Amino acid sequence: MGPPQDHSYKRRRIEADETPNSGRQPSSLSAASAKPARFKPTAARDWTISVAVPTSVITDCVTREQRTTWAGRIARACAVFSVDEIVIYDDSPVESRPASTDHEGYTGDVDPAHFLEHLLNYLETPPFMRKLLFPMHPNLRSQGLLPNLDMPHHPYKGEWMPYREGLTLEAQPKGGKGTVVDIGLEDTVTIDEELPPKTRVTLKMPVGEYGSPEPVHPAVPRTEGGYFWGYTVRKAATLSDVFTQSPYEEGYDLSIGTSERGQSLHRAFPEHKEANFTHLLVAFGGPRGLEYAAMNDPELSKIGIHGPRTKELFEHWVNVLPNQGSRGIRTDEAMLIALTGLRRLWDNS
Repeated sequence: MGPPQDHSYKRRRIEADETPNSGRQPSSLSAASAKPARFKPTAARDWTISVAVPTSVITDCVTREQRTTWAGRIARACAVFSVDEIVIYDDSPVESRPASTDHEGYTGDVDPAHFLEHLLNYLETPPFMRKLLFPMHPNLRSQGLLPNLDMPHHPYKGEWMPYREGLTLEAQPKGGKGTVVDIGLEDTVTIDEELPPKTRVTLKMPVGEYGSPEPVHPAVPRTEGGYFWGYTVRKAATLSDVFTQSPYEEGYDLSIGTSERGQSLHRAFPEHKEANFTHLLVAFGGPRGLEYAAMNDPELSKIGIHGPRTKELFEHWVNVLPNQGSRGIRTDEAMLIALTGLRRLWDNS
């Protein structure tokens, strides 16, 4: 997408002063003087939590506002439970999907996967850089209905965090070398690396009063610092693509499918049984369940995986709330119930 036409973002001093910070850490970034952040690091971790959500969660929605609030509920659940990856998979019949879609227009009713991906990425992005990274778009017309996620990489201005997200600017750095980066504070910082404008970058901040922030891989705050650092979003054309297109080299070594026909969480995971995994996937179905997604997956149909055999895709097939008091549990409700019950597999605090 092209750059936005709204220039109100200049109030954040994008053009900064003609002589932006030269890499020295301004006093407002000092770990000693700044207010400690609300978030405390846990043990550094290389393991991840992923959830898979179908497009059918919004296909029955009638209005733009309903679809928008659905995206907000998904994002909020994943933020609260520190989910690292959200997979939006299409569970509709392949023949019913449009041959092409104009992604410059509203896609909530024609390409729900694109719509959910768009809004989930918008919500994950630190608020101060959204105007540059997300130009005005019909999908965002009801963005005022979206919740704040308040994740660790969305810190307040006065808070100190050892890592920060930044957005590279076009401003000329003092000395002519490096790149000026907006990190959501009054002062910009300069990094030694030269990067194109409007590039999002994860920075490791200097601890002392002076020093230059260091660009690091986006996973470093989690793998080295012990901080939950937001989620990634990817689309999958079918349920099987959730597995075959996993970003992890060895795929998901523990997968859980949710179904009212599954066994209870307590039976699947007795309290004395420890879960050993590197990449955990929890897959949720839509109004017609994971079986519906399997039925509409050509690759699974070839090998006879449909109906009751859908559970063969997963190591565990669980019912997140047996003896429920309502005829059906919505997917967003199932996410909160399941992640609450499963959380002890990775966090015993």
